[in-house]
Formats: sequence, C-alpha cells, structure tokens
Amino acid sequence: MMCWRKTTTMPANRVLVLLLLSTLGFSPPCLALAMDSSGSGRRVLVTGAGGQTGQHVFRKLLAKPGYIPIGTVRSEASKKTLIESGNVPPENVVVCDITQGGPKLDELIKDCDAVMICTSAKPAPTGEVDDETKRPKFGFPNGEPEIVDWGGQKNLIDAATATNKCHVIICSSMGGTNPNHMLNSLGKTMNADGTSSGGDILKWKRKAEVYLIESGLPYTIVHPGGLLNEPGNERELCLGVDDTVQGTSNNSIPREDVANVMIAALENDKYRGRSFDLVSKPVGDGIVTTDYVKLVESLEGKNCDYKLGVIA
Repeated sequence: MMCWRKTTTMPANRVLVLLLLSTLGFSPPCLALAMDSSGSGRRVLVTGAGGQTGQHVFRKLLAKPGYIPIGTVRSEASKKTLIESGNVPPENVVVCDITQGGPKLDELIKDCDAVMICTSAKPAPTGEVDDETKRPKFGFPNGEPEIVDWGGQKNLIDAATATNKCHVIICSSMGGTNPNHMLNSLGKTMNADGTSSGGDILKWKRKAEVYLIESGLPYTIVHPGGLLNEPGNERELCLGVDDTVQGTSNNSIPREDVANVMIAALENDKYRGRSFDLVSKPVGDGIVTTDYVKLVESLEGKNCDYKLGVIA
C-alpha cells in the first residue's frame, strides 16, 4: 500500500531517500512520509513491550526515525521497570491489560497504523510434581492461553478492525501443526470425566491467527522456533511453512532477529498476507541475513496451511 502525500516541509534529500526505498520494495510509513517539524510519525502499538521479544521490537522502533511506538505493559510495576531500564520515554509506555479489552484499548489503537502483538501466556513451574511422569508441573500464573493468546489477541484484532487500516503483526510460535506438541501439555489438567482443561497454548494461538486472517485486515504472522537470548544480526535466517524449514536442521532463533523480521514486515508490503515459520542457522553457518525482501521471497508464495493441526 503506497501512501504518498504531498508536504511542503519535507527536505528534498528525504524525498529522494524514500523514493529509493520504495524502488527497493519497501513501503515507507505513511505518516512518516508526511513528517513535519512537529516530529509526528507512524504510530505503532507494541503489546508485551516489557517482555523479552516485545522489548526488542519496542526499543528498535523507538530508535527508528519516523515511528511513534506505544508499548503496553500489564502493570505499573512493569512500566516502572521498563522506563528505569533506560532510553524509554514514559509517554511511550501505557499500562493496559489486553485481556480486558474495552474503551481504553479501542482508544489506544484508534490512531495506530499497525499493531505488533508480542504478548503470550507465560508458563511457570507450580512447585508440584506430576505423579506419573515425575516431571515438574507448569501453570500460567498471569493468565491461561485461552485468556491471553486467544481472548487478548481477539480484543486487539477487534479494535484494529474498527480502524479499517491497521496492519496486525503477530509473534506466534512454531509447532502448531502438531496437536500433541509438548507446549500444549503445559498447564493442562485432566478432569475426572476424561476431558482436559487449561493449556493447549499452540491451539489457542492458532485460533487467534485464523481469526486475524478472516478479519480482512492486513496481517503478518511469524512463527519463530525456539527463542534464544543471544545477539541478533549474526546469522542467516530461514523461512518455511507448516513446521518445515528447508536449508537447516536448526530449530531456534535469537529474539532480536525475530524483532528484525517483524519490523521488516511492518515496512515491506511483500510481508502482508503472509504466515510463515522462522529459524536461523548457527553463527558462522551461511551468510548473515541483511536483505529482508529476499528473505520473504524465498517462500516463493507459500503460506502456512491452517487445515493442518488443531484449532482450539
């Protein structure tokens, strides 16, 4: 979507740079293109800005000209921690529980051009041990996947739909084609009648993804492999679909590289309407990825197939 808009305040060199970017396949941010002396820019909501992956996305956008990122956190304590960690303006952080929805969330998204969803239910050991497997039991102390990964994301998608313009980018997870994936067992409880409750995080994520696709909004869905707390920009990245990635047997990726791909999706139209898996080769194996247009073109038009796996 090209959003050229005439302005009398833009320097000629900025116009030349943006024209060059567009010829390379990048879609210059619509509002950033019309930036004036007031310093306005493209407004992007980043949920989970205090989390590990979300914070990478949020900080990169804060440092990137032409953007006004608004990061959401769950509590005042999280907001305080994020601000005190350095280089985060207080006015760019908002306390908002996405699972609640309502007018506050609607107001936050109203003037946004994009929503980057980095929130997810987070498992933690309960301190108990499973009698059968003798393994630690896990729960979701800050919200079950059904509430966070489905309900919270649905609230965001509904609010974005009301704007009729938001590009929604989801950081999800690989593994969705396998209903018996280990991640689905975390927090799951077997009931006396043979049914189960809780858990199934990948199934609830998949439900939100299908809901987004069917909403008609511009979307990008990124399924990273195992997330690493290691530096980005040091590896060759590989894309695939349906939990199969050609070119490497490695199944992990640094969080920072996930953030880089999400921001590339924000800036390049070729990432719109795409759902794919993302991993990296080990450091030193292959050529470090710098061309994100070439990266998405490596999919050759393929998208994840939601007929595979199970949707909650």
